[in-house]
Amino acid sequence: MKKSFLKKLGLKQKNNGTSTGLKSSASSKKYIESYSPVDGKYIGSVSITSKSEYNKVLRTSQKAFATWRTIPAPQRGEVVRQYGNALREQKMELGQLVSYEMGKSLQEGLGEVQEMIDICDFAVGLSRQLYGLTMHSERPSHRMYEQWHPLGVVGIISAFNFPVAVWAWNSMIAMVCGDVCVWKPSEKTPLCAVACQNILQKVLKANKVPEGVSCLINGDYQVGEYMTTDKQVALVSATGSTRMGKIVAATVGARLGKTLLELGGNNAIIVTPNANMDLVLTGALFGAVGTCGQRCTTTRRLIVHESVYNNVKKALTKAYKQLKIGDPLNAKNHVGPLIDKDAVESYLNSIERLKKEGGKMLVPGGVLKGRGYGSGCYVKPCIAEAKNDYEVVQHETFAPILYLIKYKTLDEAIAMQNDVPQGLSSAIMTDSVREAELFLSAGGSDCGIANVNIGTSGAEIGGAFGGEKETGGGRESGSDAWKAYMRRQTNTINYSTELPLAQGIKFDL
Repeated sequence: MKKSFLKKLGLKQKNNGTSTGLKSSASSKKYIESYSPVDGKYIGSVSITSKSEYNKVLRTSQKAFATWRTIPAPQRGEVVRQYGNALREQKMELGQLVSYEMGKSLQEGLGEVQEMIDICDFAVGLSRQLYGLTMHSERPSHRMYEQWHPLGVVGIISAFNFPVAVWAWNSMIAMVCGDVCVWKPSEKTPLCAVACQNILQKVLKANKVPEGVSCLINGDYQVGEYMTTDKQVALVSATGSTRMGKIVAATVGARLGKTLLELGGNNAIIVTPNANMDLVLTGALFGAVGTCGQRCTTTRRLIVHESVYNNVKKALTKAYKQLKIGDPLNAKNHVGPLIDKDAVESYLNSIERLKKEGGKMLVPGGVLKGRGYGSGCYVKPCIAEAKNDYEVVQHETFAPILYLIKYKTLDEAIAMQNDVPQGLSSAIMTDSVREAELFLSAGGSDCGIANVNIGTSGAEIGGAFGGEKETGGGRESGSDAWKAYMRRQTNTINYSTELPLAQGIKFDL
């Protein structure tokens, strides 16, 4: 495979994993080696950030914040706009890298870069809309209003499955809000992060932006702990497993810092007798096998009414047999590999647990071997009949395993949909307005995302993204999610010559 995209993105055999935006300052002799799940080949290495290097990054970012927060928000937005344009110019190369280092299909890799471009556009508009409110005071000749100020240093911990987009969701919004960002990407996809920082460096330098507005650090969980335990980091936005999120929440909470958590999902589509079966097939298929089941919004449960259950089972089983699995950079393939062999082992263990609990395999799983599957990370997307209360169904398996579950009444289906620890994304397939509204009502889905006649994945950046319960409660991207990156300040101005007290209190001397 010709990998000219690596050179075009400024990547080398060994890359600096510590950067303060305008400079790369790594001196560490320890490296993370990145191997592609596509073919098992070595891509390159990224230096691990030492504690002393981290301290230097934080000093630089704090100094940058003192200047960056004073620059008018529309001017900050202009820098973000230029970054969006730079991403447009290198969309193909960055999309290819995402596909090759992470393993998702090229179309999904390109789609992820497009999400970065879209959030840049959104952030540019937002830079002129960081609105506060005015309120009527109970005291005469007083005016009350609220305004929003930047928080400071925002730490971003991202996961391997969306190695570039989730960082952009956070950093582009944070930057127009006046914050500075320190990014710790997944150690499984470090080169994607270096490429993003390389592109951004050119934009920052051209605009004479203070060094430290966007910083990069690399390493395992210990490097992440540098941020979670650091009082200088005002907000930690962490994407990953629920287990990881609980540790981050406890650590940051102990120092009364702020967190924004995007954790696990266990997403379901409810299929009613009034559903359009063409929509069901498309939504369930892409939702279950897209990114080889490694999305937090992946469809893991299909809750189907008993009257249409057999038809859905038959159609899906047929569709799965037509899936093409292989090199994700080949547009003819639908499904690429899992991220690594640990993920493969987790996938196989989940299938065995499912069988022990009584699950029935409709489309069997397994690891693919032979020509084109040399990395050992290619697996078969599978379907199983199961019950919602199986222990394996209650947990998130980051792999293409779809559970088919039968129901009798819509109330029963909604109860099953909600009866898991996670609460990220959900969907109902129906042409009935009554059923749709019931699903979206206060007594319906308990997830942060609830869709009608679309699947559980493919969220747009215009809406706030996130979930409830063990998904963490955070919100990123659109709507008013920007408020998480700022601090609210209430202001009261007395323009009279007297000082009346609130609540009519008298304090006469």
